Amino acid sequence: MVSARTGIITHMITATDTQSADPPEGLTEDLCWLLARASALLTAESSAALRELGITPRQHYVLVTAHAGEHTQTDLARTVGLDKTTLMVTLDELERTGLAERRPLPSDRRVRLVAVTPAGERVLEQADEALQRSRVGVLSLLPDEERSVFLSALARLAFAHEGDLPACCASSLPA
Repeated sequence: MVSARTGIITHMITATDTQSADPPEGLTEDLCWLLARASALLTAESSAALRELGITPRQHYVLVTAHAGEHTQTDLARTVGLDKTTLMVTLDELERTGLAERRPLPSDRRVRLVAVTPAGERVLEQADEALQRSRVGVLSLLPDEERSVFLSALARLAFAHEGDLPACCASSLPA
C-alpha cells in the first residue's frame, strides 16, 4: 500500500511504501546510487521551490551566471553548459518574462551581452532564499551532529580532483 504525506517543505509530497522501503544491501553500499538518490531529492526540492517563483532550474543557472558579470551569449552557453539552441530558447523565455535582456556589445554590435533586469534581480534574491530553505529542509533529514560532517566529507569528495577528473578516475587513465 502506498500513502502520501507532506514532505520536507510544504510543496513536496512523497510516496511511502508501508510494506518495505528498505533498499537491498547492494544498493546501500553503492556510492553512485546513494549520491543519485540524494541528488534527486535535492533536485526535486530545488525545482519545486524555483517553480513557485515561475522559473526553471535552467533559467536560474542562466540568471545567476549572467548576474555574475558581463557575458556574451557564447560565453554564457559555455559557462552554464548549454548548447546554443537551448540557451537561445532559455533567453527568449527570460526576455519574455522580463527577467533578462540581450544588449549589443559596444565594441562589436553583432555580439550580444546578457543582462539581468531589475525584475530578474528580485527573482534571484527570492530564489536564493527559496533554495536555502530547500537545502535546509533536505539536510534536516540528518541529525544535527551529522550535517557538518556530511557537508565537509562531500565537499572533500567533490573537490578531490586531478585536473577536471576526480583523483580516483584520473589515476586509472593510461599515462
